[in-house]
Amino acid sequence: MNISVVQVIVWLIVGTLAGNLTGILIKGRKRGFGQATNIAIGLVGALIGGSIFNLLGIDLGLGELAISFQDLVAAFLGSLVFLLAVWLARRKSS
Repeated sequence: MNISVVQVIVWLIVGTLAGNLTGILIKGRKRGFGQATNIAIGLVGALIGGSIFNLLGIDLGLGELAISFQDLVAAFLGSLVFLLAVWLARRKSS
């Protein structure tokens, strides 16, 4: 599987948007967790959400745009799954 520079840029943009949305939703403030952490959460979320959507065969039928709404939704949901996993791991260890 070849990954192009354009795909990496799209992944970074989608991850950044999803991470910021997740940070705002979870923290309830505009900065969320902080810019770097928001981006990291969004990128991990993009991987998790994209994998879940592919695994379950979810296609929102939104077309093949360079940055699709489906990618953003998948990254956002993946970010929430990631934060839930982190929260559960911390809760279990304490």
